Amino acid sequence: MGFRLFAATTSQGKLRDFRTAAAAHDLSIDPLPALATIPAPEETGETFTANATLKAVYYSRFAAGALVVADDSGLEVDALDGAPGVRSARFAADSGLVDSPDANDNTDVWNNMVLLQRLAGVEGDRRTARYRCVLIAARDGEPIYSGEGAVEGLILEAPRGTGGFGYDPLFYLPALDKTMAEIDLETKLALSHRGRALRALLAVLPASA
Repeated sequence: MGFRLFAATTSQGKLRDFRTAAAAHDLSIDPLPALATIPAPEETGETFTANATLKAVYYSRFAAGALVVADDSGLEVDALDGAPGVRSARFAADSGLVDSPDANDNTDVWNNMVLLQRLAGVEGDRRTARYRCVLIAARDGEPIYSGEGAVEGLILEAPRGTGGFGYDPLFYLPALDKTMAEIDLETKLALSHRGRALRALLAVLPASA
């Protein structure tokens, strides 16, 4: 591998996406060492760029000299004035739906349920939405590189597919007649917001970062 990026995420879904995209380039992407022991920063930004920058800068201070990449991504639904946006991962929690400490993590289930409730009565052609992702790479507390990507789609009235994570079972791609949860990982990375953001980031990285 040409060089290594450390990813500031514990999400297995995101790591899988990153590693699949990285396999086509001369680099490796691994979780930031001891990430689980580092207290998470409060995500106070009002935009994906602000939160991604905040996280990249913060976590890069725990890996001297290394290039650390952090993302902020989510779903923007036009009929909900862009919500859930930066609150995508906490959409249900903001509505008071939180798993008990001994329960399985049902965050995705709750988030999808709240989304469907908020869109009740909204007709199909008005259920337009997009996934958006911003990636920031920082070193020693300084943001250096960035990449952004988005993909347009529609929100279905019921989930389809068992792959992916987050809102993927509801995010429908008209050109493929499939949801994000119904396509293979390689296809997903070729057109997804995260894949596009990562390719944009890789395009501005030097041969040895």
